[in-house]
Amino acid sequence: MRVLLKAQLDTEKTNESIRGGTMAKSMQSIMESLRPEAAYFTAEDGRRTALIVFDMADSSEIPRIAEPFMQEFGAKIDLAPVMNGDDLAKGLGALG
Repeated sequence: MRVLLKAQLDTEKTNESIRGGTMAKSMQSIMESLRPEAAYFTAEDGRRTALIVFDMADSSEIPRIAEPFMQEFGAKIDLAPVMNGDDLAKGLGALG
């Protein structure tokens, strides 16, 4: 299932990570684990924010996916199923 993960990173924890030189390595490790379809980074509500679209085969993967963001960056996490245009067309076609 295609999922959108929004991670709002804690400013102090990420500042420490940047100063310590570990943020890039941590993010690279997370990206390698998720193999995202798309990943965007922005600021939202005054916090560094990652928006990542990836495939999640089973809900039991949530701890593996969310914990690195929470433990490394003190992040607030939101996960939501999402569709692309093809998925939407397929879903609408199934309505009859």
